[in-house]
Amino acid sequence: MGGQVYTMIENLPVPVIAAINGYCLGIGFEMSLACDIRLASDTAIFSIPEVQLGTIPDFGGTQRLTRLVGPGKAKELIFTGRRIDAADAFRIGLVQHVYPLDKLMEETKKLAQEMAAVAPLLMQGAKKAINVAMSYPLDIGLSYENILAVVTRQDIKSGSASLLDKSKS
Repeated sequence: MGGQVYTMIENLPVPVIAAINGYCLGIGFEMSLACDIRLASDTAIFSIPEVQLGTIPDFGGTQRLTRLVGPGKAKELIFTGRRIDAADAFRIGLVQHVYPLDKLMEETKKLAQEMAAVAPLLMQGAKKAINVAMSYPLDIGLSYENILAVVTRQDIKSGSASLLDKSKS
């Protein structure tokens, strides 16, 4: 049941950014996996220790972690419950950026503002296409991408205007 909430987060039409500081363990770790982009402070610690507690990750951890970092690293982290720091999380592709703690929220807001400047329909189309890429064979993903490109082209003027505004500043 709780895992369905994480799937809802993953399927939101807008990008979801996780700003991670401190301990990111268990179902909190699994929630971060449902987010589109993960940023961490240099003091963040990650672990998915469920097997040490007598269960397996059941909020999508086995599925999402594997897609992010590959089966070998996912198995190592899940089978051992080992803790990793932010530098290791970045190295394996679990997080996209690591910032000093005092810069984490500032950088998260900058990224959010940059994405908010993109026409919403274009952002939604891109997110849908990327999510399909994670679940379907390439040929299906390419077809879906082409369909979404046609559907979202109606917002091309908005996207072009936004790009021009950025280039002028």
